This record gives sequence, structure tokens and C-alpha cells, in this order.
Amino acid sequence: MTRKLIFSSLQWLDSRLCWEVTISMLGMFILSCILQRSLANKLQGPMLWPVLGITPSLFLHFNDVYDWVTESLIKAGGTFHFRGVWMGGVFGIVTTNPSNIEYMLKSKFENFPKGKYYRERFSDFLGDGIFNADDELWKEQRRIATSEMHSRQFVERSFQTMKDLVHQKLLKLLEKLVESEGTSFDLQEVLLRFTFDNICTAAFGTDPGCLALDLPEVPFAKAFEEAAELTTFRFLLPPFVWKPMRYFGIGYEKRLKEAIKIVHDFAEKTLASRRNDFIKFGSLNDHSDLLSRLIQDSEVPDKKMRFSDRLLRDLCISFVLAGRDTSSVALAWFFWLVHKNPEVETKILCEINEILGSRKSKINELRDVIFTLEELKRMVYLEAALSESLRLYPSVPIDVKEVKGDDVFPDGSRVKNGAWVFYCAFSMARMESIWGKDCLEFKPERWIKEGQFVSENQYKYAVFNAGPRLCLGKKFAYMQMKMVAASILLRYQVKVVEGHKVEPKLTTTLYMKHGLLVTLNLRLVANK
Repeated sequence: MTRKLIFSSLQWLDSRLCWEVTISMLGMFILSCILQRSLANKLQGPMLWPVLGITPSLFLHFNDVYDWVTESLIKAGGTFHFRGVWMGGVFGIVTTNPSNIEYMLKSKFENFPKGKYYRERFSDFLGDGIFNADDELWKEQRRIATSEMHSRQFVERSFQTMKDLVHQKLLKLLEKLVESEGTSFDLQEVLLRFTFDNICTAAFGTDPGCLALDLPEVPFAKAFEEAAELTTFRFLLPPFVWKPMRYFGIGYEKRLKEAIKIVHDFAEKTLASRRNDFIKFGSLNDHSDLLSRLIQDSEVPDKKMRFSDRLLRDLCISFVLAGRDTSSVALAWFFWLVHKNPEVETKILCEINEILGSRKSKINELRDVIFTLEELKRMVYLEAALSESLRLYPSVPIDVKEVKGDDVFPDGSRVKNGAWVFYCAFSMARMESIWGKDCLEFKPERWIKEGQFVSENQYKYAVFNAGPRLCLGKKFAYMQMKMVAASILLRYQVKVVEGHKVEPKLTTTLYMKHGLLVTLNLRLVANK
């Protein structure tokens, strides 16, 4: 009897203790949340939850993360500290301060590489390609790519390729779509197809035929977008979550693996074909595409760096990422903004027609107009409108670097070895401290002074990256965007379908989440 009484007492005490411990821990958690919230208000940054860090806030704002980050940065004065899940190893700062960005991307460039965490998350997708490389591997790829892409032969060939694609494929496809009166289509998808054909032809000498009139489904294009999107989840989840998922091939990691395989298979097939051409003909001197030049250079005896097939594959994927997604997405946002601001469209058309009016020969039909390189260079207002569109909706909205050694930024923010530093171009465009009280306005005039286009400080306008990693294809991108925009606007009025929801998608590139549904109205005569 005594034994039973003692046992019952111990059970009661155990349950009581468990309950009290649970209540105490819950109380401590709530108190910690209150303290963290108070601290967040004091420091004007996002709340850092106990154990979970910033992760719950990210998921709570998953559908409006860019606006939420922007609001947090404005409240924090341009920079805030963050940390991820406990034991996840993720911590650092998010900044929009141009002085911080210049310090990181130029002044102390060597101390802020892509870093282990970035490379690890993108390694399956990008391998050792230029966009995922650091140190000597990056320097050598950059040096060779710069030499090839800036050569006269490559520039001339790239322009000719782009011009042919615009007039022989893109405009013909749009003509077909216009014939179906009142039919809407996804302009973002069409532009993605165009830029993919363009980069593959200019860089690899291969036209995949995405712009065929029947709009075929291209597995590579679909897989590439999915691979870029799913890789983003690795930045949102701690390594002890996504790494086991990758190892066991479950959840989104299974889909990611499948998408990456399709991407790699395409790149390897293209590479093998060009290698066979080199073996068959002994040289690739009659090819001007980037891949052919890199293969030829890699076979030069005593070359400091010989390109392996894997490295060439990784380079291919890196250039597709840069050439396919960024320009097409930028153009989609541009056409949406022009639709919302008809006065800008009027000014662009006036400029185009003024330039065409200076031609010696008379223009009989708009469909016959093919812009020259010199005419594109004279389109100052169009360049300003494109730059303003990129300011508000940068193709790469957020980028990240890793801290190699303890450092202090110009605004006083301290970072330790291993920290992440995110800089948000999307948020920079929406900060009055950087762009003035009219920062939210679509205002191409801010880029023009005395009739000339005026570039901004690259650390204030980090759309094309900055410093030693400044985008190699910046000139090509502007040339491409101006050719497409001018050719379409001269011929058609682009009308966004009423009620179509336009919002950014959370991925490495600022896609429109629901595409851009439009209809085209044919212009019968040139606007004066």
C-alpha cells in the first residue's frame, strides 16, 4: 500500500513538473519574443525570433518579400542585421547603402567573395562557371570572356544575329498573334523564347528554335527556370534541412535534381557537337560564337588554363543565365511600365520617328524598318526609359556576398568572418535617401541632361553589378533591349489585359509571377 502511494505521488509530481516546465519554457519563449520585438523596434529591423531567427518572418511575408524587405530597410535607415535558424550558420546584414556597396564590391573586393555558402547552394546548377567562381578561377574566366566578348568579330556577329532573330522570327511571330484579333498572349514567355534563341545563337552557334511559329515546348527553357527558382529555397532553409532532402532526393530537391539534369544534358550536347566540329575540321576559325572561341583557345599549346568539358559546360550555363533571363525579364517590366505611362510611350515614338525621319530614303511600310546600330545608339530617351525600368524592377533584385575576414562598413555596421551581406537593388530604387522623393515614379527624364543620357554611379545603381564584377554583357543587353523595344513599339501598341495581376516572383531573377498577358494593336502609320 505504501509502495503504491509513493508511486502515485511520484507520477503526480512528474506530471506536475512536466507541466510546469512546459509552462515555464512557453513563458520564456513568449518573453524572449517580446524582448526581441522590442529590440527589433529599437534597432528598426525585422524581428529575430528565438531559435528560428528571421526565418518565420520570411515565410510570413513570402508573397511580398521584396516589399517587406524594402520597408524594413527604410525603417532601419538602409541596413539591418539578421540571423537564420540556430545552428544553421546564417547571419549577417542586409544593406542598400551605396557607400557600403562600393566598399564591398570595389574597395575591399577581395574580402567579399561569392563565398562558400553561395557557391555550395548553386554548385549543382552552375558548377564552377564564372557566376559561381571566386579567386583565380574567376579571374581567368573573366579575363578570357572579356577578351572574346569585346572582340570586333563577336560584337558584329552578335548584332547581326540579334537583328536577324528580331525580323525573321520575333516580328513574324507577333504578326501571326495579331492576326488572331483580340487574342491575348504571354509577352514575357515570348521574350524569354527570343532571348534564349539569341544567347544560344550568339554564344553557342545553336538556334534551339524557341521562337518557331507554333511555339514548341522547350524542355531546357522550362527546366532552366525551375532550376533557378528551386535553388532559391536553399537560401531560405538551413543546411541540415535541404542537404538531407538533396541526399535522399525528396521534396523540391527531387524536382531540382531533375531540372538540373535537363539543363546539363542540353549544355553537354551542345558542347559535344562543337567539339566534334573541331576534331572534324581541325579548327573553328569560321565560327564566331563564344563557345567556339573558348574551345579553340583551350587547345592552344602551353595555354595557362585549359578548359575542361565540365568547365565549358558550366560557362555555357552561366552565360545562358545571364543572356536568357535578365534581358527578357527586364523587357517585360519595361512594356508593363510603358503601358501604365502612355506619355512615356509617346516620347519614345517621337524619338524613333525623328531618327527615322533623318533617313535619306523614304519609308513606305513600318514592317520594312530595320534599325541600324548607329540609330539605336541615338535613341537616348529609349535608353533612359529602359534604365528607369531596370532601376524599379532590376532583373537581379537581391545579391549576396560572404565575409572573408572581420570588417566594418562605412556606415559603422560590423560583420564577422562567415557572415552574409545581402544588397538589394530592388529596395534601393524605393529609398528617398538614394533617389529622392520621386523615387517611386517611373521617370526616364532623371537619366537625361542637356539632351544626353547620363549614367549613374554604379554603386547607387547596382543593376549590372559593380566593381570588378561589373556585367560583361551590359552593352550587349542595352543593344538587344533597344532593338526589341523600338521594333515592337514602332509597329504595335502593347496593351496589358485588363485585370491581369502583375507581381514579382521570388526567385534569383525578377520574373513576373503570372507572366504578362497582352494584346497588340497594329499601328497603321508611323507616329509623328
